[in-house]
Amino acid sequence: MNWLKQQVAHVAGTQEPIYGPSAIQSVAKQAEDIPYTELQPQDLRWTAMESTCVETQTFYLIADNGHIGMAQVIYSNVAGIRTTCQFNTKIFYPDRQKPNLWTSDALDSYGFDQRMFSFYADGCAITLSEDASSYTVKSAVNESSVVNLTVSRTAPGFQVGSNGTSYFGTDPQYPWGSMRHRFWPRCRVEGSFITKDGEVDFKGGGLFIHALQGMKPHHAAAKWSFADFQGPTYSAVMMEFTTPPSYGSTVVNVGGIVKDDEIICAGATNTSQHTDTKADPDTEWHEPTTAKFSWRGKSHAGKTVDAELAGALDPRLDKIDVMEKVPGFVKTLVGGVVGTKPYIYQYAPRRKMELNITVDGEEIVEEGTLFSEATFIS
Repeated sequence: MNWLKQQVAHVAGTQEPIYGPSAIQSVAKQAEDIPYTELQPQDLRWTAMESTCVETQTFYLIADNGHIGMAQVIYSNVAGIRTTCQFNTKIFYPDRQKPNLWTSDALDSYGFDQRMFSFYADGCAITLSEDASSYTVKSAVNESSVVNLTVSRTAPGFQVGSNGTSYFGTDPQYPWGSMRHRFWPRCRVEGSFITKDGEVDFKGGGLFIHALQGMKPHHAAAKWSFADFQGPTYSAVMMEFTTPPSYGSTVVNVGGIVKDDEIICAGATNTSQHTDTKADPDTEWHEPTTAKFSWRGKSHAGKTVDAELAGALDPRLDKIDVMEKVPGFVKTLVGGVVGTKPYIYQYAPRRKMELNITVDGEEIVEEGTLFSEATFIS
């Protein structure tokens, strides 16, 4: 009967019944035995499911000149009936010199190479190098933001647990949904966006995330918290989601700390806290004004690692009404559900943030740039 109820919700897009926390098999369970695994080339393949899913490759860019940006391709399948792809870009200008530049374009004639490592469409290509150490990202689908980037991994990539995946369903042997994240947490970026106002150089640091939601997004998560820290020596990433009450409002948090050529720690024993919030009268969500991100794990040598990044988020960079900005096919995935009001709040404090790392009692403090998001869905 639970399976039938889930199928009705899956097709109709309605809220799911209450299954309870036992209906999610969190990746944290895998991480108890295997905190993380380093990514191998085969882990970078696109899945391109033929059932309901949203699969993304996202490149977060923190330029030496102060610009922050994003390039993203979205592959979305609605109930195996319609598949659509979209390419998104965004530029945040230093000190808010100009309004944020956002582009979002549907892609035609999309596909993958034979081995499913690279994505292409008319006017757009995301290509993995032969040695699986870098991506080139090229797009001319929107003359307002012509993209030409090379994003090269400088630290090992990782996934939490053995496969980076949490599963949804009352029978663990036959899950009806999934959530997976794979990270290149520290990258070197070369290249630029060419806009109508000129070229924006994105030479600097970056983060690459390959994510797969094997179910409708609002069924998997009610809210998200995300942090990307890039410093001269260290990088840190954290991705946390909280399930809807259908799955017991379960919190799943994956992330890690790295430096060039080395993973300091990674796993699922991290925490994200919005330590102060304020009510947004437009949305009725309580957006964060200060936050604390904490990582805890073990190094390769078995040493205890603790890290913390905390402070004021400053005035937000942007507030995104997802139902207004996203393409129609994504609205199909979440539309019509009572209580679903997806908004994304984006932040990058003007001042440098401090990442405090303790490895077996030895303290390290690194200043760097934080980009973070708080997403509220239902």
